[in-house]
Amino acid sequence: HLVDERIVGLKPKSISNEAAAAMPLTAITAYELLFARLDFVPNQVNDEADTPKPSILIMGAAGGVGSILTQLAKQLTNATVIGTASRPESQQWVKDLGADHVINHHKPLLEQLNVLGIDAVTHVISLTHTEQHYEQLVEVLAPQGKLALIDDPVNGLDVTALKVKSISLHWELMFTRAMFNTWDMQKQHDLLNHVSELIDNGTIKTTLGENFGIINSDNLKRAHAHIETNQAVGKIVLEGF
Repeated sequence: HLVDERIVGLKPKSISNEAAAAMPLTAITAYELLFARLDFVPNQVNDEADTPKPSILIMGAAGGVGSILTQLAKQLTNATVIGTASRPESQQWVKDLGADHVINHHKPLLEQLNVLGIDAVTHVISLTHTEQHYEQLVEVLAPQGKLALIDDPVNGLDVTALKVKSISLHWELMFTRAMFNTWDMQKQHDLLNHVSELIDNGTIKTTLGENFGIINSDNLKRAHAHIETNQAVGKIVLEGF
């Protein structure tokens, strides 16, 4: 099977095949969110006195994309990273990934941020159930803030709600570059190799949550059922046939 070299990268040498399998799709999504859509620059610290330190609220930080996004944001930007998770085990997972703060997306967001001494955030990355939290996301974003999302809001979003604060909206789909054969497809190859280096040098770790065993109908059903509970932590992997 031939695969375009521009959309694949080297497997990390320090981890197993199943641990590596958890990474590519979510790593591309998270990396593009931060560095292509929201214009962060890896390892660039903005210390200008008149520029506020960035802060990123990650909605659904314990999931597959959230797990790698939290690590990349913490390790490669100077932003304050706030993740959301609702259960003790998922909250601990997000803390272990390096988040500065963890709050519960089932409770009022602004109140929890205020308790932390945070009046507003400069960036929100919403990974799931955006329509359920949309009004609150607009509320917690600072004027001229940025909202990024990857899910498909069931009834759409009223983008006019963003106008008063001049909030910009950013979509991420990791298939876009390959689907449209964009001029910068090579960037996915480059970022995957960068992620492999980060894993091998211990900067970040695999987001493998659970290995459900070989690929068969029973395990596929079990994996999907677990994902649909919205309680999955990290990425679920199946291997072999």
